[in-house]
Amino acid sequence: MESLTIYPSSINQRFIEQACDALRDGGIIVYPTDSLYAIGCDALNQKAIERVCQIKNLNPQKNTLSIICADISQAAEYARIDNAAYQLLRQYTPGPFTFILPAATTLPKAFKGRRTVGIRIPDNAIARALCAELGNPLLTTSIPTTDEMTEEEITYPAEIAMRAEQWQPDLLIDGGEGSATPSTIVDLTDSRSPEILRQGLGRLD
Repeated sequence: MESLTIYPSSINQRFIEQACDALRDGGIIVYPTDSLYAIGCDALNQKAIERVCQIKNLNPQKNTLSIICADISQAAEYARIDNAAYQLLRQYTPGPFTFILPAATTLPKAFKGRRTVGIRIPDNAIARALCAELGNPLLTTSIPTTDEMTEEEITYPAEIAMRAEQWQPDLLIDGGEGSATPSTIVDLTDSRSPEILRQGLGRLD
């Protein structure tokens, strides 16, 4: 597994392109967000999605799958965003939120039969740069963790890299120390009545 160091304050575009080449080839990467470090793949690559779901033991028919997008415009290609939802996304993104929205028909086979999709537009320049360069979202899920793990094992890239070997990712992006707290999940399927499903880093006013 190769490791690339990218500083969020000074994006190395060559490394971003290298990571996106791996994603286009169906690769799996570990990368930073504004909450937990995540495992991701090209959200339009069915075989890569199956690999990620296997790593996290996710059932696409039962678990809501989430995608990371570069911005609201990219998110609108894969989720149905009405005016009320748009205003909330405009106010709270980029930020540590996962917004559950009605899924659009443009999502790949893994999403078929699912009425919703989780949308992330994180306050992390690396994650957004990956989506911008790739030209479409990343399927995303947080790295596997347990209650027994120390904060260092969850947040320090060197510690994550040691455990990541068992997931067999193609690439790890070291973007510095991460957070030990997940994103806040907000159900926006009825955008007039947002519902917090999980309180994490993000705070809704």
